[in-house]
Amino acid sequence: MTDLHDTLLTLDSHIDIPWPDRQDAWAEETPRQVNVPKTRKGGLRAVCLAAYIPQGPRDEAGHANGWKRVQDMLDVIAGLEGRQGDQGARICRTAADVRAAHKADDLAIIPAIENGHGLGGRPERIAELARRYGVRYMTLTHNGHNALADAAIPRKDLADSDTLHDGLSNLGREAIAHMNRTGVLVDVSHAAKSTMMQATEVSTTPIFASHSCARALCDHPRNLDDEQLDRLKETGGLIQVTAMGSFLKKGGGGTVDDLVRHVSYIADRIGVEHVGISSDFDGGGGIPGWKDATETANVTWALQAAGFSDADISAIWGGNMLRLLETAEQAAEKA
Repeated sequence: MTDLHDTLLTLDSHIDIPWPDRQDAWAEETPRQVNVPKTRKGGLRAVCLAAYIPQGPRDEAGHANGWKRVQDMLDVIAGLEGRQGDQGARICRTAADVRAAHKADDLAIIPAIENGHGLGGRPERIAELARRYGVRYMTLTHNGHNALADAAIPRKDLADSDTLHDGLSNLGREAIAHMNRTGVLVDVSHAAKSTMMQATEVSTTPIFASHSCARALCDHPRNLDDEQLDRLKETGGLIQVTAMGSFLKKGGGGTVDDLVRHVSYIADRIGVEHVGISSDFDGGGGIPGWKDATETANVTWALQAAGFSDADISAIWGGNMLRLLETAEQAAEKA
């Protein structure tokens, strides 16, 4: 009998790349949680690899540093495409590219950006990064307010007050317009609630949270509350539940069962078509049962044990995210 996991197009919507680059993306032995051999062993078929830009000062030097780093990191992600032995990896710019990679048994890599600070204060640059690298989403913020928007967690070491823009700045609204025109999804993980709610009004395509959990189950400022979840349903958006113990369970210690509990809660409240999966591997993620990419099948089995149908699991593991990517592509074509 075929294991369901072996038939799925499993897509993990948020993985960091180690930085500085260790040149171990194809190594059999490596401390990183995700690389090509580990995805093959665990049956993880598609990954969104994020160029993570730490929040720095909102000045000319800070913006210049962010702009340099985002390009350097995206260069490394682009360089992962290739083959070694019977293993292959492809940079995928569209949902169709992801499906084609899966059909060829190659790892699908979707480039992404974590923190709009990487644009260096110039929102129009997102179009350049989409064209050059195939970037498909960008988180508006990380921890700490930036020139685009308020973050869920202010940075006292950067002299942040509770709020800087009361949500989106004018630059942030401009950035979303550029993202909509270029098919880049608006990611509200790390964003303040005010930012997230305003983004649903400004964006002409549905928004999503690439790595967040349900605040009703774990009261963490990085999680989305019921009002935010309901807003995602109203606007056709998506939340990708993440394998970060402190977001899954108050005080930490979350497990795969806790991850599935969040998925179930969200599916029951706003529908299975609005929820997916992410790991935040190599960025702090990893929980008992899913400590690296080799253990990915445990998530599928836990979803089965929770009573999700095969069709539901297929949607949660990749179908919903691919649909959202296609929606953004179609909107960009019409823009």
